[in-house]
Amino acid sequence: MENSVTSPDAGSYTDNLIGTLLAIFGNVLVSISLSIQKYSHVTLAGTKDLRAFYRTKTWWCGFVLTCLGEGANFVSYAFAPLALVAPLNAVSVLTSSILGLTFVREKSKLKDFAKRYGLSFLGCILTIGGTYLFVAFGPNSHEKLQAENIVKHIVGWPVLLYLLLEIITFCLLLYFYKQCRANYLVIILLLVALLGSVTVITVKAVSGMLVLTIEGIMQLDHPIFSVMFVCMVASVVFQARFLSQACMLYDSSLIASVNYILSTLFAMVAGAVFYLEFNNGDVLHICMFLLGSACCFLGVFLLTKNRRRTRIFEPYVTMDMTNGVPTIHDKGLVVQPDFSGSFSYGALVNNDGVAPATLPTNLEQPPVYSKSIDASHDLPDLKKD
Repeated sequence: MENSVTSPDAGSYTDNLIGTLLAIFGNVLVSISLSIQKYSHVTLAGTKDLRAFYRTKTWWCGFVLTCLGEGANFVSYAFAPLALVAPLNAVSVLTSSILGLTFVREKSKLKDFAKRYGLSFLGCILTIGGTYLFVAFGPNSHEKLQAENIVKHIVGWPVLLYLLLEIITFCLLLYFYKQCRANYLVIILLLVALLGSVTVITVKAVSGMLVLTIEGIMQLDHPIFSVMFVCMVASVVFQARFLSQACMLYDSSLIASVNYILSTLFAMVAGAVFYLEFNNGDVLHICMFLLGSACCFLGVFLLTKNRRRTRIFEPYVTMDMTNGVPTIHDKGLVVQPDFSGSFSYGALVNNDGVAPATLPTNLEQPPVYSKSIDASHDLPDLKKD
């Protein structure tokens, strides 16, 4: 009797542990893969190699790691609650920051280094501490997501009310964004977070049914699987579209921190309403979980805030003319501001500090006479007449 009572808790704890480890492993892999792909792009741009980026082994290595990491994240939703998996995206930001600090190629004093990267270290500590808190005190309830259970969750009045409020909010934000031209970052990322809540709900349902099918319980022939799969793909596509529009208007570091906070909050609410993940939790565990999430939010904000904004080099041609020939990178009246880096891209190389290069020209040109000179030579003939 004792074993029958304690076995569900033990199974739920094991599932949570598997899902947590898969999510951490997936986020670390994704962060490493993005760093490898960025290294491939930078290395290729700094050389005169004419190959495309997708023909390099380094880029394909990063791409394979990205697929493995996203696959681990996808499977983790089938084992652990949404409220536990969603905040673990902070591990990806933390890994990227550690990789960035490790490969910093600057020789500076310890005092200057600590002053410059002190916020990053504080953000790392807060992120690690917050991750421990919400993993240790997170929801421990987990159910096998069969098709019948998912249908029961959907037809419940809390879920229908939540979806109705979400649809109304999304339509209002979309109206302000499209018709009133309100291109504020908060509005765009709220649209992304609302779509993200639908994404995590559908991803958990699809992942859970796939895992049950692999275990031998067929779930793919139920109509709810097709509905969830279509909603998952559609929400991911529109979410990526809004994110790309935000990246064109605002800094990527600010987008990363605000998007993480809003998306995690909406994912927690979706897990609590749709999958009833906090029903069996006591007040202490819920408060400690919220404290850990708040520490992660602050840590991610500090980590992304301390990133240096990259300045994109744009080659230009000055308006000065030397013997009718335009000069490149001169000190005259420039169309675009100068950049002091040494970055090269494609066939245009930044040669600031080097003597201006002039285009070849043919100096032996036939003389051009004006009409006034010809008229002055013809005057004596007129007098003779």
